[in-house]
Amino acid sequence: MLPTKSGILGLCCAALGADRGSEREQHWLPQLNVLSCLVIAIPRNAWTVRRMEDFHTVQNTRTADGKIKETHITHRTYLNDAGFAVLLGGDSATLNELAMAIQDPVWGIWLGRKACIPSGPVFHSLHDSEAAALTAILGDQPLSAFTRQRDAASFADGTDTFQDSPSTFAAPRQFTPRRVRLRREGEPED
Repeated sequence: MLPTKSGILGLCCAALGADRGSEREQHWLPQLNVLSCLVIAIPRNAWTVRRMEDFHTVQNTRTADGKIKETHITHRTYLNDAGFAVLLGGDSATLNELAMAIQDPVWGIWLGRKACIPSGPVFHSLHDSEAAALTAILGDQPLSAFTRQRDAASFADGTDTFQDSPSTFAAPRQFTPRRVRLRREGEPED
């Protein structure tokens, strides 16, 4: 289980102070959605990764026959003690402003539940290339030593599709599909 792009961009919008459905969100989400995204699972040898399950009530969902269901309970799973690196690539002006916001966020930032805050700094560094960023994060270890997921260049290049590119976080939340390529630890990058 890796962080979703909507979770990552939600964290970015919180750092930027882009309230759900606001003009600021409408300004930022298109810029954030076009950033390339590489997520790397970083093993945490000292701890066992634990899953926390929680439930949420969702109101006014549509049933298969088109009727409105007043309340629906959904179950969500969160990872505790897991480590991830996220590399975003794209327009340098966007990345610079985002980096400043993540280092001094307008609102608290986390992935998942508010009670699951990061155990260390969320921002690492800015680099001119993916190779330089990978060296800064992974040192001399090859990317193939880690489970990772990146945006696919085309449908044929992908291994899965997620409905996790947010158009808006306002109710009703709207998402578009994103094609990704997943590689497990030990698999070459291609």
